[in-house]
Formats: sequence, structure tokens, C-alpha cells
Amino acid sequence: MTKQTLLQMAYNAAEDKKAEDIVVLNMEGISLLADYFIICSGNSDRQVQAIARELIDQSNKAGNTVKSVEGFDAARWILVDLGDVVAHVFHKDERSYYNLERLWREAPTMEI
Repeated sequence: MTKQTLLQMAYNAAEDKKAEDIVVLNMEGISLLADYFIICSGNSDRQVQAIARELIDQSNKAGNTVKSVEGFDAARWILVDLGDVVAHVFHKDERSYYNLERLWREAPTMEI
């Protein structure tokens, strides 16, 4: 699976579960963690978990191994490491507090 295909799959999975304010950051040359970050939010713990679960399910269906999942039980900030793409699924209340877009402001945003 190419990086672009993985990115599109992850974006679609988040969108399918009605994730809000989906932002894609191109991290190539900026971070060694991943080539792309997807940052999105949900309105409830249940929605945040549903978005993360869809990311995991769609990745597995596509034959991509999920590297790790952090924060699933708390459902405030779930990190889903898909390899070249890392998804950050925030509860809406937590997203503005951590403000990853500001932290990684040198990373260009991408339209999907």
C-alpha cells in the first residue's frame, strides 16, 4: 500500500464516522514519526472511539498493519499509528488544549 493510498484510506475512514475539522499535515522532512498526520475530532467519547475503531478496521481490511493504538479507553486523545500515517483523534474539548496544528505549524496542510 502506498503512502498516498494509506492517507486516503485513513481520511475516508475518519470522514465516514463524521469526524470534524479533519486536517492533514505533511510531515515529510519535519518529523521522523510519520510522513503524514491526520488530526480530527469527535463530539463524544463514543464518537472518538468509533472514529479510531474505523481507522483500525479499514487499515486491517487493506492489509496494513496498525503499529500501535494509544488512549483508546480514555477516548480523549486516541493516537492510531498506521506507519507512514499517524492519526490523532481528539475529543473536541481536548483538541484546542493540545493544538497540534500550532505545535507543528511549519508542516504544510494538505487538501484531500
